[in-house]
Amino acid sequence: MLAAAQEWFKRTFIDIFRQLRWSFLPPLMVYFAAGISGLTGIVGTFFVKEYLGLTAAFLAALTFWAGLPWALKMPLGHLVDLVWRWKALLVYLGAALIAASLGIMYALIIHTAAMRELMSVEAWFVVSSLLAPAGYVVQDTVADAMSVEAVPRVRANGQPLSEVEIKALHTTMQTLGRIALVGGLVFVALLNIVMFAGVENLEQSQKADVYARIYAMALAIPLVSVSGVMLSQVMLAARARRLREQGFKADDAERLVYSPGQTTEPNYWMFGGGAAFVALTLAIGISDTPLAQEIVFCGSMAIITMLIYQLVQKLPPAKARALIGTALIIFVFRAVPLPGAGATWFMIDQLRFDQQFLSVLSLIASCLTLIGMVLLRPLMASRSIAYIVILLTLASGVLALPNIGLYYDVRSGLHALLAAWSMRISSRLWIPHSNLPWARSR
Repeated sequence: MLAAAQEWFKRTFIDIFRQLRWSFLPPLMVYFAAGISGLTGIVGTFFVKEYLGLTAAFLAALTFWAGLPWALKMPLGHLVDLVWRWKALLVYLGAALIAASLGIMYALIIHTAAMRELMSVEAWFVVSSLLAPAGYVVQDTVADAMSVEAVPRVRANGQPLSEVEIKALHTTMQTLGRIALVGGLVFVALLNIVMFAGVENLEQSQKADVYARIYAMALAIPLVSVSGVMLSQVMLAARARRLREQGFKADDAERLVYSPGQTTEPNYWMFGGGAAFVALTLAIGISDTPLAQEIVFCGSMAIITMLIYQLVQKLPPAKARALIGTALIIFVFRAVPLPGAGATWFMIDQLRFDQQFLSVLSLIASCLTLIGMVLLRPLMASRSIAYIVILLTLASGVLALPNIGLYYDVRSGLHALLAAWSMRISSRLWIPHSNLPWARSR
């Protein structure tokens, strides 16, 4: 029993640190930047409620349009493969889009009147909401490529690594990337707790100052990702120089360091499908077409299906079936409807959660995610994606039950039960029970 526990601890915690490389740091910085993008999540919610008065239905529609850039990740990934040596330029583009989005929100809060003279506040908010995901999808695509590039194919002495060693390093790199992303969420949750301390007692103008400071701090997000790319360029140049010093020819050193490992030919079906998707989305989005979201969904599904069909024609039958099965599983998992902004507004309006307490909940959720990723890493490495998705679906259903119970609080009485339980727990933790939203007088 003890030997089995030691082996589990070694596989779960020790091995991941043994496989850690300095070359992993640049892509981890880009993933960390994606994690700290959550810094403006809570302030954005309260800004919309307190200043814009937009409905939850409008935000749900905006979320649909803001999520569309992620559908372009396939052609973007192919573009990154084609411009591999110059992919850092795409990170700079993504950083510029993110900075523009954050700058708009900062200006809306500090210089509201001046911004309103150019466009309505609601229009500016929509523009900001569409720019940010476009920047993040570009950076995420390049970060995936950087994670491949960060895994060395030769040792420090120039001896090639085995396929087993390279595969293990890739698995570790992907795991660390997710840890860096969730670690960014933990960081911003802690920062939000500090920034939102006592904000519920402030005047509206004072709250606006807090919101503006958070958006100004969020400008560090593109700075972190750009710094990661710059560090990557320095590390790759140093790696190529060491190989040349060991006797490798300049062309061989360049190939081992900068080449993706295989030659990529342009796939015009991929780019054509991406262009068709953009054209369809813009045409429907600009016009006042009824059932616009449904039309865009059906059109994008047809385009993606065509692209997958073109791709599987070039794969062996076994890999083609695996690709189709994986795509279907992920589609069904992602197609599960989410409560959206309505759930957050329910917490604010009915449960009386304030900015700081929502930050505490975000911190708890992020920490549990981080722990779960580390503990379940051996399981994810040994099980199929279908098994993992089914397990996550069941777990999500169970974890959603308390929220459902809180919504039907009047009939279930769960609200009072959880309030009493949380006060007992909070008395043993660092949260004074008087700070809990439901402990305050109505």
